Amino acid sequence: MPVAIYPGTFDPVTCGHVDIVERAARIFTKVVAVVADNPSKNWAFSTEERLSMLRDSLAHIPNVEVQSHKGLVVECFDQCDATVIIRGLRAISDFDYEFQMAFTNRKLDARAETIFLMPSAKYTYLSSTIVRQLASFGGDIRTLVPAPIHDRILARFTGAGK
Repeated sequence: MPVAIYPGTFDPVTCGHVDIVERAARIFTKVVAVVADNPSKNWAFSTEERLSMLRDSLAHIPNVEVQSHKGLVVECFDQCDATVIIRGLRAISDFDYEFQMAFTNRKLDARAETIFLMPSAKYTYLSSTIVRQLASFGGDIRTLVPAPIHDRILARFTGAGK
């Protein structure tokens, strides 16, 4: 049973993240979306909020599980009995960092293969950072984030929602 993990910060989850998970879910029997839990980071949303938003955003995909993990990705890879790590590549600028991470993970665990998936073209520019910046200035993020979490993101940054 091929299992893939898709680790990320998801601060917040974007339509690009959902697009990658939907693609991975068509390839693998099970996909575990893993929220990075690093208490030393300054997140816009807590681990619990990010887990909740990711679960709500991926609820329509039956073979996806959502969990959090503190520590190295390869530890989570092992705990999930995964066969592959999924990473999204939006642009060539992502490649250098992701390439380094893939080799580092493989050095830590020789079984840790990484597969890169490209999102739909309409999401190649999209990142959580862009969503946070737009939301903080009251920009329209409706087409950038999943509908179930739109109001929560706006409420966090503008005190609004809806």
